[in-house]
Amino acid sequence: MIKPETAVTITHHAQGQGGKYVAHVEGDDAQGTLEWEPVDGVPQDGVTSDIRVATHTIVPDAIGGRGVAAQLVERLIADARRQNFLIVPQCWYVAKKFDENPDWADLRA
Repeated sequence: MIKPETAVTITHHAQGQGGKYVAHVEGDDAQGTLEWEPVDGVPQDGVTSDIRVATHTIVPDAIGGRGVAAQLVERLIADARRQNFLIVPQCWYVAKKFDENPDWADLRA
């Protein structure tokens, strides 16, 4: 069980044509993930798509209920603002977070 003060580190990894955000919880082997893929298919010449489809958010029970999924989505949102891409929230959880945060509307594709 995660204590509220436990540190969560989120990293981003290229995966195939898209990517995956991974939440590493201090003191636990379980990891949460948020996966995305480009909407336009294969990026060309190292240029990634300007629209990303958030496809899956998965947080195992061992680290669930402590906001790990929300932190994964917040990292995706922060990267979208920094890197200027839009998000298609195909994943139900990401769509729910968009609905709860109207200030993110400018990032929804």
